[in-house]
Amino acid sequence: MVALGSRRYDVAFRALVMGILDRTPGSFPDRYDLDASCRRAEQLVHDGADLLDVGGVTAGRGAEASEAEELDQLVPVIEALHVRFDVPLSCDTSRAAVARAAFAAGAAVANDVSGFTDPGYLPAAAAAGASVVATHVRMAPRVRDPRSGDDEVLGEVAAALRTQAERAEATGIARERILLDAGLDLGKTAEQSLALLRGSPVLAALGYPVLLSASHKPFLGALLALEVSELADATVAAHSLGIIGGCRVLRAHDARAARRVADVLAAVLPAGRPSAVHSSRAAASGSAHPQGGR
Repeated sequence: MVALGSRRYDVAFRALVMGILDRTPGSFPDRYDLDASCRRAEQLVHDGADLLDVGGVTAGRGAEASEAEELDQLVPVIEALHVRFDVPLSCDTSRAAVARAAFAAGAAVANDVSGFTDPGYLPAAAAAGASVVATHVRMAPRVRDPRSGDDEVLGEVAAALRTQAERAEATGIARERILLDAGLDLGKTAEQSLALLRGSPVLAALGYPVLLSASHKPFLGALLALEVSELADATVAAHSLGIIGGCRVLRAHDARAARRVADVLAAVLPAGRPSAVHSSRAAASGSAHPQGGR
């Protein structure tokens, strides 16, 4: 079970799709303009996104945006989307102050790639009744780890995520509101990211919902010698492997492709569930098997 805001989702068999809405200049896709962001969100929801993840800064290389810049890029679009769409909204930020502003604007989830380094982050989420994404990062965001393959990376990540999840629970956040993200490509080599994707069952066994963030990631490009824009098929393959391994939230640029992967596997993997695909049609309107309203 996953709880997002006032909604609870049964993800035992059917994965959720988290549509990516980047608000950073030069992002993939580039949707910095507010009107364009709303149109992009409409397309993601139409294509089957169960929730939207809105980000105002990049976790890749480059200068860090100021708090004021991040607030300006993140909060107005969350306010607009909260009014327009009946789906949970996630704020992709590592700052407690930005998360609090996003919750006030209508966000129900805080997606932190830093591993809760801001001491006010978890208390802010707990006070708002929000869900959180605990992400493993080997180094600071925007920094790459130059080391080669590491046979111990799966154990390291599993232990670190367990610790983050326990911190969140100790702050008062319910287990079903804590999602785990292995942080593919975040300070990791391509070999390490592949090992983590392969080890998804180990992370799922920790007992928290697992979010897979593999969409158009550079480790797939390194594997196939392709540019990021050419990784649609590789992303579908990664999503399929992730679901089979126990991942239950797919963070995706292409919501339609992710939705189809999730629906096919929902129908194939659990025996005796022939209605899985038919009952998932509500995803196009953003309701996707929720229990309860906003």
